[in-house]
Amino acid sequence: MDIVRPLEAAVAAIGDGMTIVVPPDYSGVAMEATRALIRRDVKGLRLLTLPTSSLQADLLIGAGALAEIETSAVAMGELGPGPRFAAAAKAGTLPIKDATCPVLHAALQASEKGVPFLPLRGVIGSDLLKVRPDWKVIDNPLGENDPILIVPAIRPDVALFHAPFADRHGNVWVGRRRELFTMAHASTKSVVTVEEIRDGNLLEDEMLAGSTIPAFYVEAVAVATKGAWPLKFGARYREDAAHIQEYMRLAATEEGFRTYLERYVFERRAA
Repeated sequence: MDIVRPLEAAVAAIGDGMTIVVPPDYSGVAMEATRALIRRDVKGLRLLTLPTSSLQADLLIGAGALAEIETSAVAMGELGPGPRFAAAAKAGTLPIKDATCPVLHAALQASEKGVPFLPLRGVIGSDLLKVRPDWKVIDNPLGENDPILIVPAIRPDVALFHAPFADRHGNVWVGRRRELFTMAHASTKSVVTVEEIRDGNLLEDEMLAGSTIPAFYVEAVAVATKGAWPLKFGARYREDAAHIQEYMRLAATEEGFRTYLERYVFERRAA
């Protein structure tokens, strides 16, 4: 199968029960792909946010697509926490692994580097260690009386994100968003939506190659114009604030959330 595919064929690479890693709003969120996943009724996903999420995670939670989430936050900026995330947390219906931004980056960087764990500081002394037995405090083998935290590597099945453009070979340009490199390197494969496909080979262009994820990290690329809508996407388009406010109003209840899905996910594709 060609690496550049229609959207539905691209997201078909994401199956039930997989672990997927997604970026924060400022890095390029694959919202059109997320809506496609919900239309496919994918279930049992384990979602890792690097390090936070907003509408993307909240939609997947409300749609019943997740078996677990590991995150630093699911929040809609000044509007507050994601309503479906908050409802699931209060009801205890979704396993939530509390994490911190540095820990999540370290866990992915460990996989990126091919090592079983990475050490870091800043968590020792917090209550997080009571709920994260997989994080270990050890004595620094290079020092004395110097405890250090080690966190295990996480290797997701799929990195899912949106980027400005790719070429027909599947090389994806992500600009200065280095966390997208980490996601792609750490994951078994990447599924990427882009605003456009460009001719030529991005890796042969001296000006573009350094910000391009090579195709051997990528399973599928799909064109999705305004594919991050209603979230912002760099300087290309702003967040649709009115839409986010409508989502917050509707998703405050289960019935309202179902109305949102019918209106914006099932009945029509976002323009």
